[in-house]
Amino acid sequence: MALLQVRDLTVSFRTSDGLVQAVRGVSFDVQKGRTLGIVGESGSGKTVCTQTLLGLTRGAEVGGTAEFDGQDLLTMTSAQLRRVRGARIAAIFQDPLSSLHPLYRVGWQIVEMIRAHERVSKPAARARAIELLDLVGIPQAASRVDDYPHEFSGGMRQRAMIAMALALNPELIIADEPTTALDATVQAQVIDLLQRLRDEFDSALIIITHDLGVIADMADQVLVMYAGKAVEIADRRTLFYLPHHPYTQGLLESIPGSAGVNEKLRPIPGQPPSLINLPSGCAFHPRCRFVMDRCLTEIPELRTVERGHLSACHLPLDLTGLGSADDSARQQAADAGREKIG
Repeated sequence: MALLQVRDLTVSFRTSDGLVQAVRGVSFDVQKGRTLGIVGESGSGKTVCTQTLLGLTRGAEVGGTAEFDGQDLLTMTSAQLRRVRGARIAAIFQDPLSSLHPLYRVGWQIVEMIRAHERVSKPAARARAIELLDLVGIPQAASRVDDYPHEFSGGMRQRAMIAMALALNPELIIADEPTTALDATVQAQVIDLLQRLRDEFDSALIIITHDLGVIADMADQVLVMYAGKAVEIADRRTLFYLPHHPYTQGLLESIPGSAGVNEKLRPIPGQPPSLINLPSGCAFHPRCRFVMDRCLTEIPELRTVERGHLSACHLPLDLTGLGSADDSARQQAADAGREKIG
């Protein structure tokens, strides 16, 4: 049984401009000891999806279920969620400088986090904080524990956030863009650290990113989101070598190095749609080069391409891959299904 089972999650916000449909019927599972990667452009609903699980989207209209170890996170009271957050589910946010309080020492913040959930003395919690900072690779942890966040480099602050997340040996870690602000060398170190700690603590990991390179390094299973919906779910190898949805294909073709040496990158045209005024039918159809008539009116449901591989697209299920032959077959299928575009 999965550690976390999310079914038909919906999240909406009422604004003066209209209803923002941030997450629209997303379902996924997270297994213990495994990593789920959630990928998509900015505004696709990745962060809102996971923050809702932690009760961090106040004022939102939420539907669906999110069973964590048999308990629905979405029906928990604030007091029940506080007992789960940090202790059993930990979060690593994108910008550690804004997540760490600038007026308190790094070690003090880790100590307070530990003592908020466990009955332990300050000296014992401090010793644990030093041990954690050393575990995540902070040099001279015993002296750096009393530094302020601004005295740490960006990579060290991210490591401190990881140390705080691991303080109580959580069963699930949610990492939201944990490497975005880091250079390539430090990014690789943080990825390696997260993988090593996941294996050491046998935790489940959800990593949210727009960087498919991070997904290639870390994820076991991948969920691709677009305009608040899941458009493709597959294991990492299948997603990279046999993608079905044109949006997934577009993301992969826009990665430097995925094209041939003399080939230009092929960016996805246009912009993601407004979540207040979504297009009719498939939300991706204004940007899709394989659009068919039915795409303009029918919202595609997730269909099984093969076991464990789901895609929300009207194209025939046997059209997978990134080769020129596959691309031509997609185009032929689209031409056959296109009578008029307008």
